Amino acid sequence: MFLLKESRSFFRQGWTIAVLLIALLVSLPILSVASSLLTNSSQVWQHLIETVLWDYLVNSFWLMCGVGSGVLIIGVGTAWLTTMCQFPGRQQFQWLLLLPLAAPAYLLAYTYTNMMDYFGPVQTFLRSVFGWNSVEDYWFPNIRSLWGGILMLILVLYPYVYLLARVGFLEQSVCTVEASRSLGCNPWRSFFTVALPLTRPAIMAGLALALMETLNDFGTVQYFGINAFTTGIYNTWFGMGDRIAAGQLSTVLMVFILVLVFLEQSSRRQARYYEMTNRFQSPTKYKLGFIRSFLAMFSCFVPVFLGFIAPAFYLAYLAFNHAQETFNNDFFSLSGNSFFLASLSAIIAVILALILAYGERLNPNKTLKLSVRIAAAGYAIPGIVIAVGVLIPLGKLDNFFNQGLNINLILSGTIFSVIFAYIVRFLAVAFSTLESSLSKIKPSLDDASRSLGYGTGATLIKVHIPLLSGGLLTAAMLVFVDVMKELPATLVLRPFNFDTLAVRVYQYASDERLVEAAAPALAIVLVGLIPVIFLSWQISRRAID
Repeated sequence: MFLLKESRSFFRQGWTIAVLLIALLVSLPILSVASSLLTNSSQVWQHLIETVLWDYLVNSFWLMCGVGSGVLIIGVGTAWLTTMCQFPGRQQFQWLLLLPLAAPAYLLAYTYTNMMDYFGPVQTFLRSVFGWNSVEDYWFPNIRSLWGGILMLILVLYPYVYLLARVGFLEQSVCTVEASRSLGCNPWRSFFTVALPLTRPAIMAGLALALMETLNDFGTVQYFGINAFTTGIYNTWFGMGDRIAAGQLSTVLMVFILVLVFLEQSSRRQARYYEMTNRFQSPTKYKLGFIRSFLAMFSCFVPVFLGFIAPAFYLAYLAFNHAQETFNNDFFSLSGNSFFLASLSAIIAVILALILAYGERLNPNKTLKLSVRIAAAGYAIPGIVIAVGVLIPLGKLDNFFNQGLNINLILSGTIFSVIFAYIVRFLAVAFSTLESSLSKIKPSLDDASRSLGYGTGATLIKVHIPLLSGGLLTAAMLVFVDVMKELPATLVLRPFNFDTLAVRVYQYASDERLVEAAAPALAIVLVGLIPVIFLSWQISRRAID
């Protein structure tokens, strides 16, 4: 009996050591970036401070303000309409409003630039209708600007707020809304005084995700010529060749992100709302009249049309209208590269996330929980920052291995570095999914398995993994799609002459060759639809119509 307990303790310690090692490995890029603050400042860093650093701060601030305001208005407004109001098409809009999640912001930036260019379909149509002959006859807004970047990001990020706000509205007790109505509150007053405060934690979580994605964006701000942190980091490393200054600039951006996360969590801790009943049936929906129904339909249709339908159909038109030029051997080679990286990254991320979640389940102490949270912190860090953090330690290791030898790069500039960055960035996606699934398995099953003589590893394989099959597939799918869409980390770390769909779209768009970019971009959108369909199915199950 003593030997059995000692053996179990040994294996528990083994899981703890595994969790600590994973946390240390995954946090290495973040620590490498942070350590750049301890390095003596270079002339390039001083140059950045004196010239463009203020622009990075100001533009990032306005991006966050503009995107934050837009996603709150669209996300919360459409969530309230589809949850609490009755109008034609409401059930369809519940899932249609999630479609913009399928397309990265940089794809919308490339597509709308082509559509609204002088020779694009929008201006060509306007000239034919109004008889204008040249650009001197009319004024047309330049979408490649700060406001254009804000608009593109709003269109693809509002579903974060919509999704969480809608879930928050669905989970509210029917009694709270009924009480406000019995007191004579009209729909608007019930919304602002009852429903909105109760849903505030969910809305703030969605807003925080949208703002972190805003700071993470590289393709949109780079293409629109907006001086933001991500473009500054890229230009500092590859334009000026100064990794120390790039690391220091990355640290400033990380501070931005950490402050944002801290404010979001503090806000949620300070505002706690409790339900005093278990009556969570949907309340009677507000039946809208003809005019209000039309306005509700229009309010829900516009973000879906601008955020998905228009760009997706335009990409499909370009791709199939020039099928011989776009669907060629190069396209299938790029698809194979993307599929290979996404599949391998998804498998590794799921395995590591399973170790983290199961290790925390076995030893739920503070040290292990902190280690797990550190390992899952990479999702909050922009891809370009993680790329810099990966290059710094791997470059030093390559230099160490190359002392007296001529073996070239064996870590940086290889598939290993790309996948390592993906794991650091998206491990949190797999972990959160598996942690949620694992928490639903009763501890009594673990006890029953051990009473039959199975150890921790055998219990995981024979008991938990079969029960986690759905969670494992979901986690792998989410990581797969995120890797397919990832641009900055892939662009920086990919091996020579090894491109993915996202990188080739970026290259074609930079050369103003959207026709060639249409097929790879359309493939990314179609892959991105997979989690959107899954989310739509899940949220529809929770709704009680």
